[in-house]
Amino acid sequence: MTIRRLTLEHVGPIERADVTFGDLTVLVGPQATGKSIFLQFLKLLVDAPRILGILQNHGIDWNRRLGDFLDVYLGEGMRGVWRDESSLRRDGRPVDLQKLVGTKRSSGTSAMFFIPAQRVLTLSRGWPRPFSDYSPGDPFVVRAFSETIRQLLERGLVNEIFPSPRLEDEVRRLLQENVFAAFGLQVDTSGLQKRLVLSGGGHQLPFMVWSAGQREFVPLLLGFHLLQSPTVRVHLPWVVIEEIEMGLHPRAISAVLLLVLELLSEGYRICLSTHSTHVLDVVWALRVFQERGASPDRLLELFDVAKTRKARAMASKVLEKKAKVYFFERGHTKDISNLDPGSDDAAESGWGGLSAFSGRVADIVARVVNETGG
Repeated sequence: MTIRRLTLEHVGPIERADVTFGDLTVLVGPQATGKSIFLQFLKLLVDAPRILGILQNHGIDWNRRLGDFLDVYLGEGMRGVWRDESSLRRDGRPVDLQKLVGTKRSSGTSAMFFIPAQRVLTLSRGWPRPFSDYSPGDPFVVRAFSETIRQLLERGLVNEIFPSPRLEDEVRRLLQENVFAAFGLQVDTSGLQKRLVLSGGGHQLPFMVWSAGQREFVPLLLGFHLLQSPTVRVHLPWVVIEEIEMGLHPRAISAVLLLVLELLSEGYRICLSTHSTHVLDVVWALRVFQERGASPDRLLELFDVAKTRKARAMASKVLEKKAKVYFFERGHTKDISNLDPGSDDAAESGWGGLSAFSGRVADIVARVVNETGG
């Protein structure tokens, strides 16, 4: 489904969120300002028939009541985000949410792959949990993501998870250095139940002894494996990744962003939510490169990767894409896509508040140095 613009009013903490999507759309802002709610409503608009069908097939009945549906879809207790004055508009046209969720349908395929912020919960026992393993009150996007990567593994659609021939050499190098160290990631079938293990040096490390960053990253990596399948790309034009930087060192974030740019070059429309200045550094650089007609090599230099023919082709395609950035503050959103450090708008110059503390630290340190005579 083509959606160019989505507007939510009076929905949960959102008084008004009006977002026009680019090829890459980035949402920034403090916690509890509605970024996740906004993205889940986007998912609902894109994939309503499929979502309703999955819920129906798992015996979940919301009795055609909007409040019950929101508790099932967004999570238990979330019915209160929709009030009498709430509204939803797609490309300027009102959407009747009650009508949208009032009919149970089982047809349709997903057009959006949603990687939620709570993705680490999907591997609580070292293997993705099935949809039915969750409570009916757990958010749909978590349950659906977990079920999708479970099927990916159990159907043998990916054999070697890391290092994998699906990953470009430079991406593998960055992940090896900054996430997996001397270990690989594989499916262990030696016991009575399959499990994911880190393997290296003759040892196998189960899920519970992985580092926090490894536990956060592996579900994300499995999602990228799925998206790199040519058959998937045909019917999954949209990708949402929440808090892409979660649990990762900045160098590992660079590797993940390189994977995102590969997906962008392949034609996916991507929405990210983030609290990382690292992400906006890249978006800002992209904007400057586009304005100045920079060579694709400059984009590759950001990530310190080899300038191969394939990498240059990817970078060239990325430089043709349009990026949008929106700041979610209390109640409202603001388009800060210019990311101009010299802007009079504090939200734009401070990149949605992400760089404000660093700027304050630098100012105060400089003041102390001046006051003490250098």
